[in-house]
Order: sequence, then C-alpha cells, then structure tokens
Amino acid sequence: MNDNGPVRYKVAEVARLAGVSASTVRLWESQGLLVPERSGTGHRQYSADDVARLKRISWYRLERGLNPAAIREALENEEPSAEGVENGAVSDLGRRLRRLRHAAGKTLEQVAGDTGITSSTLSTLERTSQGVSFKTLHDLAEYYGTTVSRLSGEESEHGPEIVRSGEWRTWPQTTPGVTVQLLAEGRRMMDCHRFVLAPGAASEGAYRHEGEEFMHVLSGRLELVLDSDQFFDLGPGDSLYFESRRYHSWRNRHDGETVLLWINTPPTF
Repeated sequence: MNDNGPVRYKVAEVARLAGVSASTVRLWESQGLLVPERSGTGHRQYSADDVARLKRISWYRLERGLNPAAIREALENEEPSAEGVENGAVSDLGRRLRRLRHAAGKTLEQVAGDTGITSSTLSTLERTSQGVSFKTLHDLAEYYGTTVSRLSGEESEHGPEIVRSGEWRTWPQTTPGVTVQLLAEGRRMMDCHRFVLAPGAASEGAYRHEGEEFMHVLSGRLELVLDSDQFFDLGPGDSLYFESRRYHSWRNRHDGETVLLWINTPPTF
C-alpha cells in the first residue's frame, strides 16, 4: 500500500487481479476499452477502478458474447453500482456530468481525449462523484460550459436568505481533504463559500475563470500562487482580492485545518 496515494498496479498485477492475461489487457487497451494512467516515465499504472472495469469487460465478453463496440456501449450505459449507492458515494454531481456528456454526444474516451483526463478517472467521477482534484473538476465544468457551483447543485431557485452557523450545505467531496460549505444559496451575484482544508489539501494545479474573488483566512495558513510566480502566505485575519482570470493554485501549508471565507463574483466558479 502506498501511503502517499491510491494503490497503482503494473500490467501483470492488474491482469492477475482481473483474472485475465496481460496480453488480453493490452488488447482491450488497443480496442479503447481501458485507458490506464501513465507514470512520469511513461509506464502504465492501473487503479482498483481499472481492475473492476476489466472484470466487467471480461463478463460482457464471456457471458454476453459482446464485441468491443458493444462492450463500450454497455459500459457507458451502466448505472452506478448498488454498493456505491449504499455507501452514499453517488451524488447528483456525477449524474449531472453524465447528463452533460450525453447531451454533448460524447463518449468517455472522447472527453478524455479532449481534456487530457483519463477515461477511468472520468468514469469513477460519474459513478461516485469522487476521485478528482479541484483543478480537474474546474476544467470539466469549463469543458461543458458550466461552473463548479452549478455542478455541485448550488444554484437552486429558492434558497434561504439566512444560513445558520453550522447548518451549511456541503458540496460533494470530490477531492480528499477539501470541504466546501455554502454560505448563501440560490441564484445570486456572488458565490459565497466556507472552505475547510485538511493538512496538505491543495487544488493540485492552477486554474482560472472569469470574474474576481476575495478570500479571508479564519484560521490556519494558506499558500496561494498567482500566475506561477506570485506567492502569498496567508494567516489568520489575512485577506486577498484578485482577478479570477489569473491562474491560481493553493495549498494548506498548516499542520492543522485551514478555514477560510471565499467569495467569487460573478458566479463563474
């Protein structure tokens, strides 16, 4: 087990776990049924989700006798697993992304090719609403012509004017260690959020969008980087205001939680 992230398997290991040969894994990859991640040196890396996908491919091939094109279609049309529903992992975020992709007439492989996000990662996100970085979620929202706030179900028609302390509604937690709580709901001119960041939690990359934003650190410490060359170390009571079109990334450098107030206007985040 890798303590620094999810377990990754080599081709021989993933083949053994899925009950197929390594050559079969490579064949199914060439047929577009599976797209593994790559290490920095270009080697294939497989996740637990890839193991599950391989088992489904094998079942469709042996039990249903489907060809590769039919297997791709069957995998696309699969509903979220019962296990995921029971564990409360599936939320409307994954379903919204799936509907947007279908409305665009795109397959997982096509979106992967357009965005540079692996199809297995996209599949996991659509099924469980988890497994991506904050930056990746933003990039997908931009790709589909929407915002992270809308994907997360924030934009309701009739939200309360008063949100009581401790009664904040929370976004689906796509990124480990990043909790986003809504301080105002409904169609507004501002996105008003309370971010709670676990130690080491980060955007995992820079992103940008239209608008302006304001942040105020309530507790802990945040490092924010603008355009890759401007570094800001923000502590309790510190505030920062900047144009959202500038590339920005962030990380909790504190050894405890960092809590901050974060406002975007207009609601383009």
